[in-house]
Amino acid sequence: MKDNGEIVTMRNYPSPNPAIRLDEVTYWSQGLRVKGLLARPKQQGDYEGLLYLRGGLQSIGMVRPARIAQFAAQGFVVFAPYYRGNRGGEGKDEFAGEDRYDAVFGVDVLKQFIKKDKVHLYGFSRGGLMVLWTAIIRNDIQSIVTWAGVSDATATYAERVDMRRGLKRIIGGTPNKVPKQYENRTPLYEIEQVQAPVLIIHGTEDAHVGIEHAYQLEKYLKVEGKHVETWFSSGYKHHYPPKFNRETVQKLCQWMKSHN
Repeated sequence: MKDNGEIVTMRNYPSPNPAIRLDEVTYWSQGLRVKGLLARPKQQGDYEGLLYLRGGLQSIGMVRPARIAQFAAQGFVVFAPYYRGNRGGEGKDEFAGEDRYDAVFGVDVLKQFIKKDKVHLYGFSRGGLMVLWTAIIRNDIQSIVTWAGVSDATATYAERVDMRRGLKRIIGGTPNKVPKQYENRTPLYEIEQVQAPVLIIHGTEDAHVGIEHAYQLEKYLKVEGKHVETWFSSGYKHHYPPKFNRETVQKLCQWMKSHN
């Protein structure tokens, strides 16, 4: 078997920003060829690494080149796994099942393009599960940002009626039928293993991922004595308006860089 995180192929990808180079990377994860998007500032520099963990499920919430380039423009080398089974990658998307290792080994991909020993993690929506699992499994994480992030897979089934059919198919049933499968996807129960500081960003009116996910995560982290900061935005939904979104990206990137 090939080494996890080993790059199989790289191909140049059209970039929306002339200062940022994009490449689509195929890499090994548990014997599967998985794909992701790499963004690097073209100007030479000693950049920090950021693993960007997307939200959504399968083709919904797919990695957007403009978003990855936006983070890279803040002075990061960014790698964003698509997760297995997406965009021609092997295997199947499991909503933070075994596919969590696509994020875990995405760190190894990222480290091939930076000189730092540790990397930052950013997750949006479903990516909240992925960043927490990556931080639980790995010990080379510098900081963690979860924005509108899922922290409890069972709660997601309860609140997202539109996703229930897909979740039942992927996970193998409802939380009543297979509660263990949902618990196994919920990182709250192993949160004591997270070592890096955590920033939680959430809008109070988020109808896709209720703010209870953020409150729960904050509570579990505090019980374990972890470093946690919260930026709750009153009246804001799952997707922030463009101007506030850009300002929040700049602020969170500064926050990450302050945790070196």
